[in-house]
Amino acid sequence: MNTVWQGQGRRLHIQEVGTRDGLQMEAQFVPTEDKIALINQLSQSGLAKIEVTSFTSPKAIPALRDAEVVMREIARQPGVVYTALVPNVRGAERAIESKTDELNLVMSVSATHNLANLRMTREQSFDGLAQVVRAAQQAQVPVNVSLSCVFGCPMEGDVDPAEMLGWAQRFIDLGVQGLTLCDTTGMAYPTQVAGITRAARQRWPGAELTLHFHNTRGMGLANVLAAIDTGADRFDASLGGLGGCPYAPGASGNVCTEEIVHALALMGYDTGVDMATLLAASRRLPALIGHETPSQIVKAGQRLDLHPVPEDFDAVRERALARSI
Repeated sequence: MNTVWQGQGRRLHIQEVGTRDGLQMEAQFVPTEDKIALINQLSQSGLAKIEVTSFTSPKAIPALRDAEVVMREIARQPGVVYTALVPNVRGAERAIESKTDELNLVMSVSATHNLANLRMTREQSFDGLAQVVRAAQQAQVPVNVSLSCVFGCPMEGDVDPAEMLGWAQRFIDLGVQGLTLCDTTGMAYPTQVAGITRAARQRWPGAELTLHFHNTRGMGLANVLAAIDTGADRFDASLGGLGGCPYAPGASGNVCTEEIVHALALMGYDTGVDMATLLAASRRLPALIGHETPSQIVKAGQRLDLHPVPEDFDAVRERALARSI
């Protein structure tokens, strides 16, 4: 049987991004103490990494204006990496002062998307992020670089894989430890994912490679499975399926953490994540953000969450048996 459908206990690492990528898109501010409580619960679930917050300007992302307090006051679980997005050297300094385990840097491989999203050319972004890498290295804090629009740009269309390979190589040459290939607007499809993932793994076998998918067009899980089949073992996901991209109209959220964990467990993969704890955390979200989430597992339950028979079941059975005599 194809390994996509039979995990045989293979270890996969699930990395939660909803507390940053998801909450930053929400209109309703989640109180600081509630953010901390949510992250503490997620820390107990067995996730490999949690992207706690973003050390950007509070004016730019007011939903995460409490970054320092949240990062400092969460209860850290041994073995869990607590990461944060940083846009520049000042953000890196704030994150390092707040004891962040890893810095996550972002730029787009699409020239148009990078200019629209970050207000800089790609060269300007790279130059600024190179300064962040150097600051992180001086502080001995690991760096991950997330490359946006690897699988397509909502304004340019298809993106040449050579663009990803070129920009990623430049960051690898700087000494970054991790690379995340991002399907920022849900344009990826499985055969494309397999080819790009295979190329990245072959070129940088020593890098920690993460895949970051959105479920905009319903292909999130299929893309995860395609990446697994080419050897990928790290995936970003967002609690409740929160998230999106402000520069891609209609781009719904990231792949849903509980949906991905549920599916992979049924296929025999070992994610190390406890579903009960994860679902308890996800069920907190509607009260915090003021609306329901896209999570189908929250709505429908897990596959073997069984339901009682109808109240008149015994009577129906007796009548059916009487007719068969």
